[in-house]
Amino acid sequence: MQTYEQFLKERAQSDESLIVMTAENRAVIRNLPAELGPRFIDVGICEQTMIGAAAGLALRGRTPVTHALATFITMRAFEFVRTDVGIPGLPVTLVGGVPGFLSEANGPTHQALEDVAIMRGIPGMQVFCPADREELISGMQAVLDSRKPTYVRFAAPEPSVRHRGPFVIGKAETLSEGTDVTILVYGFLLGEAERARVALESRGISVRLVNVRTPKPIDEQAVVDAARETKLVVTLEDHFLTGGLYSIVAEVLLRHRRSARVLPIALDERWFKPALLADVLAYEGFTGAALAERIEKAFRE
Repeated sequence: MQTYEQFLKERAQSDESLIVMTAENRAVIRNLPAELGPRFIDVGICEQTMIGAAAGLALRGRTPVTHALATFITMRAFEFVRTDVGIPGLPVTLVGGVPGFLSEANGPTHQALEDVAIMRGIPGMQVFCPADREELISGMQAVLDSRKPTYVRFAAPEPSVRHRGPFVIGKAETLSEGTDVTILVYGFLLGEAERARVALESRGISVRLVNVRTPKPIDEQAVVDAARETKLVVTLEDHFLTGGLYSIVAEVLLRHRRSARVLPIALDERWFKPALLADVLAYEGFTGAALAERIEKAFRE
């Protein structure tokens, strides 16, 4: 399976406008400088400078793909993202590394738990949250082809599900049909959601598993269908409760004048306890087994 780095290399070979930029965040692109030469730019720990430079390059016909830790590309550089990229609607892609639980042992300063809320608030900004490496690659192709400003909540684990059909921005992926519970999820937590689905169905609860993929633009029909066709809607995300998927679902249902039983599973007004990822998931109750217990309890109430 193609890696993210290989994808960027091959895309750059076929698209001379592509520029790869980083604010000293080379972990997944460490071999590209030798391949891209002057089309690889490392600005050092200067996220604002990177975004300003990316905007300038985009105005000159280039297609910048920028990289930094999710907390810093969305918050430290926010004014530059909003003003230099968002207002003119430039084709700059913002790749945020180690978002949410993926920051593992890092403390609150490095835990991007409000990034989706912040980025979706910028008019015209797309938000893409891949679940795995396969979806990251297919989604990045669509993002770059769209020529729109986009925030990518980087995640590239091995796939835990078999994806269905081509990737389309704004179109959710329904991985299983169900009539009792719908689980709406984005990002790497799709794997835990799939494990929860298997556990719930073994207990006689029919589960519709929906991979949201792009919280913005959201697939409104998928949300409305979940509210109409299942008895409980679960929103699952490694993000603060405010402004993320739970808020998005509430906005959609209100806009469509629909009501639903909704169980939000997110972080409510607190950061998570730093640890290795498996321990974070266990401690915070986001393992497939823990999710299944919580969802079953809510469903049977």
